[in-house]
Amino acid sequence: MPIYPIYARSIVCYNARQLVTNLRTRLQLQVYIGSIALAAVVALGASPARAGQTAPAAKKPAAAAKPKPAAAAPARQVSSRRVSARARAAATAREMADTAVPRYKVDASGELVPDVHAAAAIIYNPETHEVLFEENSLSQRSIASITKVMTATVFLETSPDLTQQIIVTRGDVYRASTTYLRSNDKLTVGDLLHLLLIPSDNAAARALARVSPHGSEGFIRRMNEKAAELGLESTRYADPSGLLSDNVSSAYDMARLIAYASGDERISNIMRLPEHTVRTARRTINFRNTNHLLGRQEFDVMAAKTGFISKSGYCLATLLRLPQGGQQVALVILGARSNAARFMETQNLFNWLASKATTVFATKTPAITTPEE
Repeated sequence: MPIYPIYARSIVCYNARQLVTNLRTRLQLQVYIGSIALAAVVALGASPARAGQTAPAAKKPAAAAKPKPAAAAPARQVSSRRVSARARAAATAREMADTAVPRYKVDASGELVPDVHAAAAIIYNPETHEVLFEENSLSQRSIASITKVMTATVFLETSPDLTQQIIVTRGDVYRASTTYLRSNDKLTVGDLLHLLLIPSDNAAARALARVSPHGSEGFIRRMNEKAAELGLESTRYADPSGLLSDNVSSAYDMARLIAYASGDERISNIMRLPEHTVRTARRTINFRNTNHLLGRQEFDVMAAKTGFISKSGYCLATLLRLPQGGQQVALVILGARSNAARFMETQNLFNWLASKATTVFATKTPAITTPEE
């Protein structure tokens, strides 16, 4: 019997078995894919009937569904940003309400007076020593960097050589918070005064105290002695920069001090500069004045100093010249709620006084001569 028919039947049987195996494998694969698609669609919230219609197309969403937790992170970030944006908008709205000018109220005597939102405020006439307006002006409060007005006053009373070169030490810059200086910077005493009074550099204050004839500790004692000599009864100093909250005074005392310090042109000329540049051996340092009243046409600034730490709030002591008659007045704001608020509070006081200047400065006997307790 020829073997060819037997061989042929074997081949046919083998091919049949392979065909059945392939069909079974394909069927299992389709069932597996369908199961995955169905699970994916159910996970996405679709109905089983719809899943059966779109099983092949559901293959891609199934793969995309796995990194779902990773996709949630950007969503949380967007939500966080929205919350932060709403908080900033609310804070801005509160600040705009606080700083809207003009803002007045009627006092106990029926007079229209500034409605002050800061903790303390005063308008003081340094020529006659009259208090033209005040609110809590005798309250003792932290004054932050307004401290530097006394730092400059005490340092300059010994007529130092402003061209003297000094080297900044590590102790000067250590935890100085606000400073443009670095350890081993070499610059002049005059440069340090500019850094002290324009950008309110804390390391500059420490360096000036250190190189003064008094030394660092003796310098603070001299600051307190000078305050006593000037009759600043509410004023105490604990460091030359104002970083410590133990530097305290009152709006009344600071009005008198800014008026006194402005008489030294070495101080007032620097305070009126909107910006300045100093050069060390290694670099050039550019800085701007922290007093935002400078450069505004409505204000003739004779002298000013800002201050801020969390304990003090935002503070400003300034000496301004009125457009009518040229009288000088000291305006002090202590404990304002924001950086913008201290300048707007000052503007509100100034506008109120300017509107009354003709009658206020023509009056021989002022309504208020000293602040009330």
